[in-house]
Amino acid sequence: MDESSYWNLPTSHLLGSVPAVVNEESEASYGRRGGGGRGYQTLGPPTEGFEQQSQNNWKGVFSISSYTQYFDVDTAVVVNRLISSFYPAGGDFFNKIDANPDLYGLIWITTTLVFMLAAFGNCATYLIQKRTDRTTTWSFDVGYVNAAACGIYGYSLVVPVAFYFLLRYLGSNASLIRFWCMWGYSLSIFIPTAFLLLIPVEILRWIIILVAGTASSCFVTLNLTSYIGGSNDLRMMMIAAFLLQMALAIFIKENSLSKRPLEEKLVYVFGFLVV
Repeated sequence: MDESSYWNLPTSHLLGSVPAVVNEESEASYGRRGGGGRGYQTLGPPTEGFEQQSQNNWKGVFSISSYTQYFDVDTAVVVNRLISSFYPAGGDFFNKIDANPDLYGLIWITTTLVFMLAAFGNCATYLIQKRTDRTTTWSFDVGYVNAAACGIYGYSLVVPVAFYFLLRYLGSNASLIRFWCMWGYSLSIFIPTAFLLLIPVEILRWIIILVAGTASSCFVTLNLTSYIGGSNDLRMMMIAAFLLQMALAIFIKENSLSKRPLEEKLVYVFGFLVV
């Protein structure tokens, strides 16, 4: 065979060869995927994508599937947010939950706290009764469950809603889901505190609850300040948030050992706010 015939062979079908003409169908497919730019895809900002996805997933107030997006968090994310709630000086909690606020922490933390307060309250009364009077029979007091459920669930749901409407009325761009998320994680410090309140030394119990309440109050106040700004018109709301969180801490302390009815406990906490 003549040597010049090798140079006349078509090379477009050979491995590693680069065709000079690109198929129009391929160009069309690249254009559909990347917006017409050589197969590259232009990505939008993550926050815009999340907001658009949240709006697309919303199917009504009474649809369960509308709320599944707020429970789409893994263990690592929840643990990271729990650790952040124990360090109130950061004040950047809203930045951490901005892309994906969750309600898992709110429900899990409040439910755990309710059962721990009820269980430890009954455990404390059992130990006190066995130490003072061994003749009487101890019985489980359901009143601890009712008081803890009304106090914890009511506070964690109503207080964020109240601050949301007040801030919206004052012209601030508030988010109810983010408020529920932040206030829910602010209660996590009271879970180990409920266990420490079993210590039968009154002055030590007061020190424990005041330290925990101050840390939780500072977490709420500093994050609210960084979220809505520190204008003079909103400083009274920050003070109110601090006092409400401290009142919840006093309620937890009183609910741990006191056998007084729920109404008397609420009056006692309200008296603390007035003073």
